[in-house]
Amino acid sequence: MRIIAMPAKAATIQNSQVNPGRRRFLNLDLLVKITVPLLLIFLLLIALEMESFGWYARLFRRNTYTTFLGSVGALYTLVFLAMQLVRTVLWWRYRPYPLPPGPLPKVTVLIPAYNEGAMVEKALYSVAAADYPKDLLEIICIDDGSRDDTWNYIQRARQRYPHLIQAIRFPKNRGKREALYTGFLQGQGEYFVTVDSDSVIEPDTLKQILAPLLQSPKIGAVAGNVKVYNRTANLLTRMVWVRFVLSFDFLRASQSMYGFVFCTPGALSAYRREAIMPILDEWRQQTFLGVRCTIGEDRAFTNLVLRQGYDTVYQRTAVVYTTVPEHYRGLSRMFLRWDRSNFRESLVQLSYMFTRYRPRNRLLPILDFVVRELEFPVTAIFLPLMLASFLCCPILIVKFVSGMALVSFFLSSYYLRQERDADFVYGVIYSFYALLFLRWVRPYAFFTLRDGRWLTR
Repeated sequence: MRIIAMPAKAATIQNSQVNPGRRRFLNLDLLVKITVPLLLIFLLLIALEMESFGWYARLFRRNTYTTFLGSVGALYTLVFLAMQLVRTVLWWRYRPYPLPPGPLPKVTVLIPAYNEGAMVEKALYSVAAADYPKDLLEIICIDDGSRDDTWNYIQRARQRYPHLIQAIRFPKNRGKREALYTGFLQGQGEYFVTVDSDSVIEPDTLKQILAPLLQSPKIGAVAGNVKVYNRTANLLTRMVWVRFVLSFDFLRASQSMYGFVFCTPGALSAYRREAIMPILDEWRQQTFLGVRCTIGEDRAFTNLVLRQGYDTVYQRTAVVYTTVPEHYRGLSRMFLRWDRSNFRESLVQLSYMFTRYRPRNRLLPILDFVVRELEFPVTAIFLPLMLASFLCCPILIVKFVSGMALVSFFLSSYYLRQERDADFVYGVIYSFYALLFLRWVRPYAFFTLRDGRWLTR
């Protein structure tokens, strides 16, 4: 069986022919793509009329810096805009690594699974069908004590590819980190690739994810290009699709230019054996605030690889499609887990990034870190002040909404440049959705850092 990702538009049309609900969704999708651009034009006129962008001009006026809070807000905005310009230039210059000529190495693909059901079989088949020499490919799937029928699907895949797939079953749940640790110890490959059990890869993904590692011994880990498998499920997954492109492709492509992709994702990453074996036990036994770490294993691994002096890069041509939550509850829990681990791993990153952990390219990671991490405290200060100003002067709401819509459209233009389809409008919608319904997630994550529950299983 060969898994080939169906183009999103074709999948939508096919589903609409057999499912009335999907047909209604397609009509709603068309309505959104007509309405949002019209609203953007309307809001642009309002923004120009109300001088919504006057704040940016005032950043260069001396009287803006006469108060403490005004100075903090203005300085952070200037630094953010400057860093965004740097990121844009780096993203524009980024190019994927070509696969070098010569023989391919032996690679071990690790797929940890817990209560994944039928999706784990699709993940296994996509890897087994990869365009990679089968005598150089080893697949290890670890069932982390699933309580559903996940093991049955793993067994069926193993029976189909008995010389390719190894299956390990834990009698009870030990956590994803423990499952990966077992796979790393058992794997015989020169390189390791991790793939989530709710994800499928494209046929040439294994070759592409290994290309940077084969190009340079300085590279210790590679992040793949994570896209949304269930993109056409509903409007929420459409928004997440755009958000993934903006967050993952844009940010990781720019970071790749100076060899500091700060998170190689669990959905698809590759590691050099020499880069991970020395830190494997430290990674497994990591604790934070006296509690054993069970989430954020991917960013924790990346930190330890970077700390040794290796580069971490992004490979746009190594594509994986991962399943995302289709409802608000699941999405907010996913982001809550990510934010908790990001707070923890940012502190870990802070412990080495000002040292001589590598001989070059140390300044831009620091600047990127400062801009990224200051966003939380700056927002905590100015968001309540903004809400208070809305109560005092409601007309400011119109000014804010019009300005935010245009800024979000500008950011979504990165998506339009990369993907070249009309789904960029969902990036504009997502900006407002995140402000109204997801803004609470990061503060709550900060105050509940010791909670290591997975939440979405």
